Amino acid sequence: MTSDDASPGHDDRTAVDPGPADVPAPDLPELQPHQVFDRVGGLPAFEALVESFYARVEQDELLRPMYPEDLEPGKRHLTLFLAQYWGGGNLYGDERGHPRLRMRHAPFPITPEAALHWAENMAAAIGEQDFPPEVDALLLGYVGRATPTLINQLPDEVRTLPERGAR
Repeated sequence: MTSDDASPGHDDRTAVDPGPADVPAPDLPELQPHQVFDRVGGLPAFEALVESFYARVEQDELLRPMYPEDLEPGKRHLTLFLAQYWGGGNLYGDERGHPRLRMRHAPFPITPEAALHWAENMAAAIGEQDFPPEVDALLLGYVGRATPTLINQLPDEVRTLPERGAR
């Protein structure tokens, strides 16, 4: 998931939180988003990540009903999108055009809770991969920033507006 204005050339680095002040920050080499594809081993790494993520989606009682019965097309789309975003070339664009993620996700009721489930499942899938720590940091930072941009449905208690003239 990402916002429509995100692009592979966009400076999307995240800072690693060192934790308490007396603990030094990890000495991670600076890695640009467009370098991730090659660093993790190319398309097979993104295929493995997406397989791990979708295995979780299949078990998620909130998310699974939001997905079609056949998960294979979605797996392919997510794999190509992530690979493209992280430096794999125009893989998604050549097949599907501009990501337009907000538009493509508009038909699905993405609540804050659903977005959180998505992010937690993706974070767990990232953690299951054997990615270098600097890649984990970039991917997790991206998930944390991008996931909320796709929320398109708020809980009823948030959508209820006060009566006119009431404060």
